[in-house]
Amino acid sequence: MSTTAPRVALVDYGAGNLRSVAKALERSGLAVDVTADAAAVARADAVALPGAGAFGAAADNLRAKGLDRAVLAALEAGRPYLGLCLGLQLLFEDSDEHGTTRGLGWLPGRVRRFPEQPRLRVPHIGWNEVRWRGDHPVLAGLPERDVYYFVHAYRALPDAGADPAGSCDYGGAFAAAVAHENLFAVQFHPEKSQAAGKRVLDAFATWVRSC
Repeated sequence: MSTTAPRVALVDYGAGNLRSVAKALERSGLAVDVTADAAAVARADAVALPGAGAFGAAADNLRAKGLDRAVLAALEAGRPYLGLCLGLQLLFEDSDEHGTTRGLGWLPGRVRRFPEQPRLRVPHIGWNEVRWRGDHPVLAGLPERDVYYFVHAYRALPDAGADPAGSCDYGGAFAAAVAHENLFAVQFHPEKSQAAGKRVLDAFATWVRSC
């Protein structure tokens, strides 16, 4: 049995936050290639799409570099996918952040801003509890609930067929994670979530090694 660490293509589409995500994945035992090369994404054992920024700019940058097609090809091939924050949102059909922008369309649903409510600050910034549910392999390595760090003004609204694997409450329940077959994506930032975040990335790494 090979002891070589699986290689993860950490997709660089100009959304920032790459270095801290790369370090966090490496601490979980994965080899990380930070890349904007579609061919490198095609060669990787797994793909990670991080993100801190605006949906529209991120989607445009993915398409300009051909990375959208590379990510979709990886999903279609059944290779493990990890989405973080924007990396979750971009899986859906569109977002209305700064005007409507098409996403990757891999999952049914849309991304919309948190509604204005009294005493509800938008963006949602800080620690909040996520309750996990479902039988995805990554969830086998996680407690039933844990607390993670969020920074976002928009959240995914999945349609039927994209049931959340994790829910969080901020002025009402929203999808904190989605998981289906070779896909696992979260709205929060594991790389900023200390021990709880490392548990998520460790569970993802264990799953990748089993694939």
